[in-house]
Amino acid sequence: MRHFDLSPLYRSTVGFDRLFSLLDQGPGAEAAPTYPPYNIERTGENDYRVTLAVAGFAREDISIETRENTLTIQGAKEPQPETGVKREILHQGIAARAFERRFQLADHVVVTGATLVNGLLHVDLVRQIPEAQKPRRIEIGAGAPAQTIDAKAA
Repeated sequence: MRHFDLSPLYRSTVGFDRLFSLLDQGPGAEAAPTYPPYNIERTGENDYRVTLAVAGFAREDISIETRENTLTIQGAKEPQPETGVKREILHQGIAARAFERRFQLADHVVVTGATLVNGLLHVDLVRQIPEAQKPRRIEIGAGAPAQTIDAKAA
């Protein structure tokens, strides 16, 4: 078992608490959920899309929330009312169980929209870098020519 002691770093850094807590959790901290399956795509230079396969869920059954650089997608189906018709399921291959998926977002990544089409939930994200943090080109001036001060022949 590999375990790294990060306590010396805690004493000499400020503002990296979230990063250290992710490192402490490590990849083997808990089993990664596999339901529902999802894709993460890059659709442009600063545009991304998370797609989840949510067959059987309606818009009302799904909630999407962002908080502190975490995107949380939850789904829960309302129980079907009794219709008086007795149903016996011989094979159930379509899972309709409740789920919760969390995605860590980088700084300045915001959700711009979500759509549910043909059983696929698409969540669009964009990275919006503030002007103050964008790279700037600094022009180099020519400056004044060098002047000779008190040049006397020796």
